[in-house]
Amino acid sequence: MTYRSQVLVTFLFILFLFSACRFNPEVQKPGSSALQGIWEEEPLKYEDSLLTHTRHSFTFTCDSFYVTLETSSKVNYYEDECYHNGHWKEYAKGNYVVSHDTLYIIGTYTKENFKQKISGCYRTGQYLPMFLIQKIAPGQVKLMNLQQHLPVTLKLKKRIKCNPQPL
Repeated sequence: MTYRSQVLVTFLFILFLFSACRFNPEVQKPGSSALQGIWEEEPLKYEDSLLTHTRHSFTFTCDSFYVTLETSSKVNYYEDECYHNGHWKEYAKGNYVVSHDTLYIIGTYTKENFKQKISGCYRTGQYLPMFLIQKIAPGQVKLMNLQQHLPVTLKLKKRIKCNPQPL
């Protein structure tokens, strides 16, 4: 085989490799179809008797989540300028995974506009709750918060269809 034919064979082989093997683009995963939508937590019957309670408003879109955490507290855990008479909101975003009967949330606390939060009132850093999925019914999801051992009943406000986007 001549040098010219060796170069041609090598070139064709490399061309074949690059045309046959491509990296898959990074695309959002579809997530759980049962969770796609905007959900609000229904109040607990005994909520007023708790020292501190946080109500969740989730948006699940594909494999991502956004949550608004509305807290009512009879005890001041924070500096006075953050306490706001025992009512405040926190925000988080990230990804979620449903595995068997458990909803794993992997996210970070954010500002109100869901941009990165480095400092300020309330919590910063990772937001990592886990929920046992007790029941999924049309328009309702019943969860058990595995860290606080409190039930979380979510009511569907608006269904969202997953349209995976490039990352």
